[in-house]
Amino acid sequence: MRRWCRGTCGGGRRDAVAASISTQLAGLTQPVELCDASGRVLGQFVPRIDLSEWEPISPDISEAELERRAKSNEPRYTTKEVLARLENPA
Repeated sequence: MRRWCRGTCGGGRRDAVAASISTQLAGLTQPVELCDASGRVLGQFVPRIDLSEWEPISPDISEAELERRAKSNEPRYTTKEVLARLENPA
């Protein structure tokens, strides 16, 4: 069964797979490369995760601490500066 995907597929094609393959893929929790019998990589399958089982995390920083940091004269560093320092520690 072949049909065009609508919505979250990004306009790509959506193909149904055999029940035996569907069962194997359904048990996966990590991405896996799909290969043919000769070992040639055909593509990658990334399983969909159920976000209802997860809860968002955020740092335990109070609004007051965020405000203090914003008003502070402490030095601030860009990502580029931090990476440069990590690559060449003094």
